[in-house]
Amino acid sequence: KIITRHHEKAQPYLRLLSREAELHVQHLGSGQQVTQLHLGGGSPTFFSDAELGELMAILRRNFSLAPTGEYSIEIDPRTVDEGRLAALGGMGFNRLSFGVQDFDPLVQKAVHRVQPAEQVFALMQAARRLGFESINVDLIYGLPRQTPESFARTLEQVCALRPDRIALYAYAHLPERFKPQRRIIIIELPGAANKVSMLAAALQKFEEAGYDYIGMDHFALPDDPLAVARRQGRLHRNFQGYSTQPDCDLIGLGVSAISKVGAVYSQNAKTLDEYQDALDRGRLPVVRGLAATRDDLVRRATIMALMCQGQVQFESIEAAHLISFAEYFAPELERLRAMQTDGLVEVDMEAGTIQVTPMGWFLCAAWRWCLTNICRPTARARAFPKSFEDFCKGASRDCARHAHTARLARELAACPGEMLDDGGIYPLCAAAVLVSALGTASLVGAGHVGSLPFLSFCSAPKTGALLF
Repeated sequence: KIITRHHEKAQPYLRLLSREAELHVQHLGSGQQVTQLHLGGGSPTFFSDAELGELMAILRRNFSLAPTGEYSIEIDPRTVDEGRLAALGGMGFNRLSFGVQDFDPLVQKAVHRVQPAEQVFALMQAARRLGFESINVDLIYGLPRQTPESFARTLEQVCALRPDRIALYAYAHLPERFKPQRRIIIIELPGAANKVSMLAAALQKFEEAGYDYIGMDHFALPDDPLAVARRQGRLHRNFQGYSTQPDCDLIGLGVSAISKVGAVYSQNAKTLDEYQDALDRGRLPVVRGLAATRDDLVRRATIMALMCQGQVQFESIEAAHLISFAEYFAPELERLRAMQTDGLVEVDMEAGTIQVTPMGWFLCAAWRWCLTNICRPTARARAFPKSFEDFCKGASRDCARHAHTARLARELAACPGEMLDDGGIYPLCAAAVLVSALGTASLVGAGHVGSLPFLSFCSAPKTGALLF
């Protein structure tokens, strides 16, 4: 994570991104097609229009952006006006995500991010006039000085704003990891009961406003491609969250970026110095990796089904991985009985399904316990809630912690496997790409964290996606 207010650092970083992209092209070949692009993870609009244009030129020089692709960027409302939105449209972006977080002035002051609601409404109207295809709004609950009453007003305003998608995250206070959070006054943070109340209010409000609950932390209007994909069983989840794109290989570009190629996960250096040093030596800046085992792949598929569809059909997992689901997951199915008794999941052994109930969707802590036990065989001895009462004691805390976990870390942490050194990770990635008979590529995951961006490249057998 890089945080800076020094704009002069942008140009050197762009040169490093260009160098890393060129290294990947040496392995993947030139002209890989990109169908999805996202600049996010922070505030890409830290860059000037000229710098963003240069970044897009770097990507177009190394990859082929499909004419009908989805190209989105995260926006700090304080950094743009209608003119900048028009410039972004001219660069090829057709989707926007506004980082609203909260509309209450006292909350904004407490988090040192003051942006009047009128400004966001004006930007939304401008974006509609300019023809952007989809607009998302990010909200955070659990912020200092937030109350159920103040958050209810924010929810009213967001529904009036009527974005196509809404992402709702819980604030995780980790000042030991994130220096800017040290300015936040701890006693101003809402308690667990209030956080759960705010989450419940948001779920109810968005449902009343006509939004579909996609799952975990996403909402979308019924005609949005995300909602359509979920209804049709085509929904997927990657490091960035829910996606309409099929599962594909991700190649990360930039500081701390995480990649996924086939059954292999890798992460770039977390500091700019280490990242630059590797590139100066002509090496990809990968510092650690993980090779998923066959067991990991079985569990990953099961987790993906739960996260995207809210259910698992034993037959589909058995056919794809040549296992007996009931036998393979016997210990985990036994542990799910307590959740079934409490109404969080429904396990039908005759039909061969696990279905998450509405209550299970709401209580994210249930997901944490369920997914952890499905994912990690080594966690079978982990303490498991014996009753709904025990579950509720930890629900508020875990709801907040789970929902705000970095999306990039979510899937990586869910796939235990063999750790690889930085010298061995890419040859395995390249081999995975070749074996998959790669036809086109996609960039998924270039993001901007704090003040400088990270990028991820995704190479897929048939389609591609690029997220910033």
